[in-house]
Amino acid sequence: MNIEQFARQTDDHQLVRAYEYDAGTTIAVDFGPQGADGAVDVVDGTVIVVGADPGEQYELELPVDAVDAQAFMKNGVLTVELEDSQ
Repeated sequence: MNIEQFARQTDDHQLVRAYEYDAGTTIAVDFGPQGADGAVDVVDGTVIVVGADPGEQYELELPVDAVDAQAFMKNGVLTVELEDSQ
């Protein structure tokens, strides 16, 4: 799913933002205090977020032109950094 679909999928109305820069894009999602124990990984062009609650999982498809994607979770905030292909 894309970022708009991802924002709608998150039931608790998390704050989802995308910031465009010359060298790439940064996506930030605030899951709040309940997201502090979540885990994230990037697998085959998909960001997978697993929450602390059983069965809580979100997936975000990365743009095709994004390279060197990095994702991390800190204090309930998911950050995905994408470099645009040159």
